[in-house]
Amino acid sequence: MPSASPELISPRSARVSAARRLAKRNVRGRDRLFLAEGPQAVREAAGHRVGGAPTLVELFATVEAAERHADIVGEAREAGARVHLASDEVIADISTTVTPQGLVGVCRFLDTPFEDILAARPRLVAVLAHVRDPGNAGTVLRCADAAGAEAVVLTDASVDLYNPKAVRASVGSLFHLPVAVGVPVERAVAGLRDTGVRVLAADGAGDRDLDEELDKGTMGGPTAWVFGNEAWGLPEETRALADAVVRVPLHGKAESLNLATAAAVCLYASARAQRACGGCRSVTES
Repeated sequence: MPSASPELISPRSARVSAARRLAKRNVRGRDRLFLAEGPQAVREAAGHRVGGAPTLVELFATVEAAERHADIVGEAREAGARVHLASDEVIADISTTVTPQGLVGVCRFLDTPFEDILAARPRLVAVLAHVRDPGNAGTVLRCADAAGAEAVVLTDASVDLYNPKAVRASVGSLFHLPVAVGVPVERAVAGLRDTGVRVLAADGAGDRDLDEELDKGTMGGPTAWVFGNEAWGLPEETRALADAVVRVPLHGKAESLNLATAAAVCLYASARAQRACGGCRSVTES
């Protein structure tokens, strides 16, 4: 059981200051550490390893949160993480959310080299090209995980994977599948195509219709979807790299779909087509 009082009560302590600085991208990059907030993210981090080493290296918890989530704190300790009971003020100082949930973990970077993703010969990949909003990036990662994608690639023009908002928006999916970062879009497309993956650019102005592609039976093979910027989509030079530019049909009066919604539709369309071809695990399998 946790002690009755926190051991860390000052936001100015060295340990707290070091964790707080991880909200800055340059510090994250230098230390190769990032913050994971809330019970879901911390639980996933506690069970994850990077190259054999535990991903979670440090956990800050309020006394109340440590009591409520004793199982997570226990898993963190078993993983070798240093666990600190902290005051509400300290947790609020470290946290990047308006209403902290009482648990903040410090984690090792966990991105995967792009070459390792190619070597695994993935059948479904999401490529985030020019995606600048961290919430959208994290949500697309979550959609890719839910659809059964085997990898996500963030190009060098996209947001930082370890931005706290992106980590929160992934709701733990960041710890579930390989993610490569900083890959030039030209290299991403060429590498995936060389492994036999068909590259599709998702764009509202595409000359191919997603429904028609499904009806024609062209979606069952290995596929990578390239998703663009939230406001202006994919630039022409990026669309030109793809094997086809596909639009999600709008059957109602909506002007467009947001990035994460469009990504979910595209990824699930591929997942369904691949399952029909025996290429992906069915969610009904035991």
